Amino acid sequence: MSRKATIERVTKETQIKLSLEIDGTGEAKICTSVPFLDHMLDLFARHGLFNLQVEARGDIDIDFHHTVEDIGIVLGQALKETLGDKKGIRRYGQATVPMDETLASVAVDISGRPYLVYHVSLPKVKIGEFDVELVREFFQAVVSNLGANIHVNVMYGDNVHHMVEACFKAFARAMDQATQVDPRIEGVMSTKGKL
Repeated sequence: MSRKATIERVTKETQIKLSLEIDGTGEAKICTSVPFLDHMLDLFARHGLFNLQVEARGDIDIDFHHTVEDIGIVLGQALKETLGDKKGIRRYGQATVPMDETLASVAVDISGRPYLVYHVSLPKVKIGEFDVELVREFFQAVVSNLGANIHVNVMYGDNVHHMVEACFKAFARAMDQATQVDPRIEGVMSTKGKL
């Protein structure tokens, strides 16, 4: 079973092409014109063992908001497409990741019901030119388009870069766990028989 998807999104603000292979090896080719997001998506691919290619152009002369949000939209759509009818997937995933002084945890339920819980207290600062408040926008876009319940929590940390990086690594590992096919599962992981 090949679990791959390529999604293109073109608006007046952004042009995005994203290819995702769930059962990959962590290979990434990322070019979004948002260097910090490139770094986070590269981490996502590597730590989730997803093969990911992203090419994006956007109105970054205004700010990074549209580009970051739209990449989240497209990643959510690609994840949803690769999972198809969700038969055999574990559905749930959870990972806690340390990054020096920081500890972050992400829990995922690919339930078809989008809901984001985001307990990440970041000061309103920039990492390079990247507004850290866009991290929440990215996760909200993924959640809404994948149809998943995702809880992102940073228990403690001081360095903002470490805090965001730990979130992306934990997200990758939780998604890898939730999307894995378990041969013991017949149909979908739900007593309703449908997700």
